[in-house]
Amino acid sequence: MKFTGNNVLVTGASRGIGAEIAKGLAEMGLKVWVNFRSSEAEANAVKAAIEAAGGKAEVIGFDVSDEDAFVAAMKSIITEDGELAYLVNNAGITNDKLALRMKTEDFMSVIEANLKSTFIGCRESLKVMRKKRFGSVVNIASIVGETGNAGQTNYAASKGGVIAMTKSFASEAATSGIRYNTITPGFIATEMTDVLKDDVKDAFTAKIPMGRFGYPSEVAGAVAFLLSDHSSYITGETLKVNGGMFM
Repeated sequence: MKFTGNNVLVTGASRGIGAEIAKGLAEMGLKVWVNFRSSEAEANAVKAAIEAAGGKAEVIGFDVSDEDAFVAAMKSIITEDGELAYLVNNAGITNDKLALRMKTEDFMSVIEANLKSTFIGCRESLKVMRKKRFGSVVNIASIVGETGNAGQTNYAASKGGVIAMTKSFASEAATSGIRYNTITPGFIATEMTDVLKDDVKDAFTAKIPMGRFGYPSEVAGAVAFLLSDHSSYITGETLKVNGGMFM
């Protein structure tokens, strides 16, 4: 895949989908900044795996919901590399419970971690990328942001907000040569889904036309496409990676 830029920041890249995105982009020749909040050892393991495969990576720790820390991280990347060409806003959390039992702080904690952090990343990337009139941002949302889900009112609101917000950023940034797109993964085989009981997995799988959970590498491939020059006329799009579960 062809990339005009040279580097990318991937938030929440110490494990799961984020780690696979980081590794995949490094394989395609980008220098990857591997963000973590608390899992430094895992982030270093991702960096080591990238370097062992011949890629370039740096580890950068900060809380994506901390505005000052996010801004400082971007400045340090630009100081070292001279640019930030690509950004993947992947970091996020869940705090599931039925709406009747959900406290306001339960709701807002997910909004802060998922929606506010993505806003900060999108806004700050626009500031730095427009100086070169080039850049591409991919925000990782969720099928739940499109369909809703019982017990995930807060998560659905945060991810639905990411989808709508991405379109707004795409509209504002288009004349500056910067693209913003969203990916909405369905059920992906990660540590989070590994803990589900077999009968629960079977129930979910029965709703997926392709008959299986997705792989993190399949999300990573979609991210690479939307960042790359091959999608140069695509912005404001929501790319579903869900095996046909929601069309």
